[in-house]
Amino acid sequence: MAPNPYNLARFDLVSIRLAVDCVRTGSLTAAAHDSNLALAAASRRIRELESALGDALFERHPRGLLPTQAGRVFAKHGINLLQTMDQLGGELSDLRLGIARHIRLCASSAAISEFLPPLLVSYGALHPQIRLDLEEQVSHLVVSTLKEGRADVAVFVEGPDTTGLQTQVFRHDELVVLMPVTHRLAKGKKPLLFADLLDEEWISLTTGAAVLQKQQEAALAAKRPLKLRMQVRSFDAVCNLVASGLGIAILPKGAGLSTQQSGQLCRRPLADSWAQRCLLVATAEGQRDAAIASLVDFLVTPSQNAKPGGRKQ
Repeated sequence: MAPNPYNLARFDLVSIRLAVDCVRTGSLTAAAHDSNLALAAASRRIRELESALGDALFERHPRGLLPTQAGRVFAKHGINLLQTMDQLGGELSDLRLGIARHIRLCASSAAISEFLPPLLVSYGALHPQIRLDLEEQVSHLVVSTLKEGRADVAVFVEGPDTTGLQTQVFRHDELVVLMPVTHRLAKGKKPLLFADLLDEEWISLTTGAAVLQKQQEAALAAKRPLKLRMQVRSFDAVCNLVASGLGIAILPKGAGLSTQQSGQLCRRPLADSWAQRCLLVATAEGQRDAAIASLVDFLVTPSQNAKPGGRKQ
């Protein structure tokens, strides 16, 4: 049976959320409970949804539900639809509170950790009618998110392909080697060459992070393997693992350490030229939205170019 778009459009968000929860939990009983539906009513909604789609969403088993390929596709798009509707509801609610505009900002961990928080506070005070929706990603996913139209402004470490984007310099930062204070190299002050550290075990961010890409390129140039022991999603997690003695890491010099971490860790300068990095702010090429242009101007204005603590670049 071919799907009938007209019939499918009749289904409310409760049915869509129910189907998504069935995929997530593998249980109609659990999904019905989460949706505050009786089991019989939930079962009827799933059958009606499958009829409208012309495809079975689930294989029924004594122990629960197993999504079919159609079920997995439905869940993927259903999640996007539910998120869009949640955002729509939020923005309509904000309109009643005097917030006239949302701008989607996607940024790398380095930009968020080192530079953006005080800027976002200042921008919010100057433009209370605009709300910035911030999403964190590794740099190459930041660029993809902007190119796919899921962000209005992107801030990331230079490196990903920026074809089709308008870019400006946002800030500069410096990479340093992070190690426990008990490490054999912790006492020195001379900048370290990355190639001399390739016998070490490394803690790094997840695949796609700009710093990890630089490490991999440098190891390849040295014709040595990178002994990547662990990968995590945040600077704080990297610091915790390094402090525990599980390896060393490379992070931006401006990445903040907690009070406990600062007593357990030391930073050594990195001698390699790639340790000096440029962060960019970007929008889609040809973008002419005045509010977006105003945000970009604010982010790159020279008077804003102070590093944390008021030090000029």
